[in-house]
Amino acid sequence: MNAAVTVQQRRATLWGVVLALLAVAGVLLGAGVGSTGFENVTQALHDPVAWQIVWDIRLPRTLGAWLAGALLGLAGAVAQGLFRNPLADPYLLGSASGASLGVAIALALFGVSPLATHWLVRLGLTGAAFVGAVGAVLLTLVLARGVQHTLRLLLAGVIVGVVLGALSSLTMLLVPEVLQAMQAFLLGSTGYVGWSACVLMAVVWGLCMVLAWSLSRVLDGLTLGEATAASLGLKLAPLRAALIALLALATGTAVAQTGLIAFVGLAAPHLVRSLVKTTHGRLTFLASLMGGVLLMAADLLARGLIAPAELPVGVLTAVLGGGYLLWLMHRQNQRGRML
Repeated sequence: MNAAVTVQQRRATLWGVVLALLAVAGVLLGAGVGSTGFENVTQALHDPVAWQIVWDIRLPRTLGAWLAGALLGLAGAVAQGLFRNPLADPYLLGSASGASLGVAIALALFGVSPLATHWLVRLGLTGAAFVGAVGAVLLTLVLARGVQHTLRLLLAGVIVGVVLGALSSLTMLLVPEVLQAMQAFLLGSTGYVGWSACVLMAVVWGLCMVLAWSLSRVLDGLTLGEATAASLGLKLAPLRAALIALLALATGTAVAQTGLIAFVGLAAPHLVRSLVKTTHGRLTFLASLMGGVLLMAADLLARGLIAPAELPVGVLTAVLGGGYLLWLMHRQNQRGRML
């Protein structure tokens, strides 16, 4: 048994190194991908204008894509462990609908566009999205009457998501000019991520990783069932509340910066589990690395597939992620027939 555990630990370490190297390669590649295709970054060192484009636009966008994906991958691993459901995703508690409503209300009240570059405007929309996401999670907790019952939490999250989504649609119906401004947020985009957003996401990611590592024993215990976890001496109510706070912080920060990015938080933990069997301490870290690589790769594809035009990265992740999950379901069905 110890030998098997050691092999899995080494395998997890190996995949961690591989994913980190892929992230570095993706950043270097992303620095050279522009509206005209791929350009050699070393040539930009001798051209002040080209270097400014690389430094002010391409690098923060690529790093921002990795950081947002890392936050979503981490949140997805926590959500699946917390709810003991492999189909759980970071938006399960209504955070996505809450963020959309927050942005829609901000646009309707102040008449600003997410395409605006002024930092005060961007901070206002980012703050509105974050407040909306966290507010939706708090509303879910109120409807579920706390964190004691997982099923009640799931149902409350679904209800909150539907109601807040309807309120967002109503806001856009009452103020039609908001609809066009909301497109970048609803479709998901990394095109407006700057260095300040990268710093914010990096700080939150570091904090969330520390919290996830310290709470990983709780997720391992919940995998065995709530009764078993309680018998291990775990205080489930406060620890589950801490996990939900972690989930809301990671998801809200990512959504506030990049809009709604589908399937990254759902697919990243699945991919990690298909590569290595490990405890939640390593799983959350690997899922975070995997999520960063997935979103960064999707962002590179979105920039390069139909250059000089761009595809919304959220649409691309939805297509690729949905295709992956359909293939996964097909493979599981084939295995079930063989057994």
